[in-house]
Amino acid sequence: MQAQIPTDWPEGTKYLRAPSYSKKLPKDKLDTILLSKAGSSSKEPVLTTRGPYANVKITQIKDASHPAHGQYGLFSTQHLPPNSFILPYLGYVHDQSDLDETSDYDLSLDRELGVGVDASHMGNEARFINDYRGISSGPNAEFRDILVDVGFGILEKRMGVYVLSAGKSGKKAKGISRGEEILLSYGKGFWAGRQSAAI
Repeated sequence: MQAQIPTDWPEGTKYLRAPSYSKKLPKDKLDTILLSKAGSSSKEPVLTTRGPYANVKITQIKDASHPAHGQYGLFSTQHLPPNSFILPYLGYVHDQSDLDETSDYDLSLDRELGVGVDASHMGNEARFINDYRGISSGPNAEFRDILVDVGFGILEKRMGVYVLSAGKSGKKAKGISRGEEILLSYGKGFWAGRQSAAI
């Protein structure tokens, strides 16, 4: 029996239910991502999570004025309350020795150690979340550090996507409505890098 993958998942991109680790990632860096449950004093929430995610849906963008027209976005299938966890951002976990500088899907997992997670060739539904610029006045979601209980007494550091809290949304928070596109801020660094690459 074939494992379930989300509708509209792109052919040639591997669907992940857990991160894929680079064989070049040194043990000391791996040890900062995979933590002993007993020894962890981290304040991040501990979650158990596994895709596909029923709270989101990959949808082709048909609006001609949308910056990603003809491509895909990620939309909610239910009301997502303020401050609630949506899903993790999964991909290929690597350091600078295994970096794809052309990737638009690489997210920092640990800046200090230079560890990132790249969803260009493998990932989950989170890889379809678009930047808010040109779509909305601001993002309705954000990245936060999370820990996932993977069993065997191990906690895994991941990046999670959350609905903005009431204070950060800048308006009376209603969360994300059913059918609404989930939008993040990729950050100014992403767009500056994009512009310099185009020159």
